[in-house]
Amino acid sequence: MEHPEPDARTLERGLGDYVGAVAAAVGVPAESMTVEISDTATAYLGLPRRWRDRPDHDVMLVWSERRGWSLAVETDPADDPVLIAQYGGDDLVPPPGAVARFVADAVAGHHPGRERPGPAAALTRKSLAERLKPYLRHLE
Repeated sequence: MEHPEPDARTLERGLGDYVGAVAAAVGVPAESMTVEISDTATAYLGLPRRWRDRPDHDVMLVWSERRGWSLAVETDPADDPVLIAQYGGDDLVPPPGAVARFVADAVAGHHPGRERPGPAAALTRKSLAERLKPYLRHLE
């Protein structure tokens, strides 16, 4: 019998492998990434660079199943991050090379994406798991 939703562990592995591929494309070590599956699937990559307008704060690349990839400046823990750029388009799981180009363009001062006014085309957990399948390194 087929389950309508993937289990959290499989989804977390798929997302982890995808974010690992993005980390490699961006030039970030795996130790600088986190993935979490809870009410929302999210990922974080700490980038080894500073933003010119806030030189005392780190830059981060974050992903959520509702908004896709965003580049932001970390602020004090009590404050929301400062958005630099939002990956445009409808694909919430773009190829790692496309994410790396997005980051390079944004860091160079080009803002290739725009903030989406609301959630992008929603992905079900099942469709998200399907989109992440090509990035799974191995199946148990």
